[in-house]
Amino acid sequence: MSETIICPKCQSEFTYEQDNLQVCSQCFYEWDPAEVSTEGKIFDSLGKELQNGDSVIVIKDLPVKGSPKDIKAGTKVKNIRLRPESDHNIDCKIEGFGAMALKSEFVRKA
Repeated sequence: MSETIICPKCQSEFTYEQDNLQVCSQCFYEWDPAEVSTEGKIFDSLGKELQNGDSVIVIKDLPVKGSPKDIKAGTKVKNIRLRPESDHNIDCKIEGFGAMALKSEFVRKA
């Protein structure tokens, strides 16, 4: 049984091999698996790699447990810290909310 290869753009596990390339059946991204190593890297919703200290923008309204208001789409978050080992892999401070942990799939690089 072959090893499942995850798409580096959309993180889908539904990929297949075509010629010498891998192809994602969800976003149709093509890449050479020998050239791409995504170990420990975190990508935003558009597939751009995030780094510590980057600024990101929230792409959809996010409900906050225990708070009467949501984090609105378009909110800019500065100076993020990455945590590759966690499900909520971005630590940040959001004005009006305080310290938060976000998922990288709900942000885009500013």
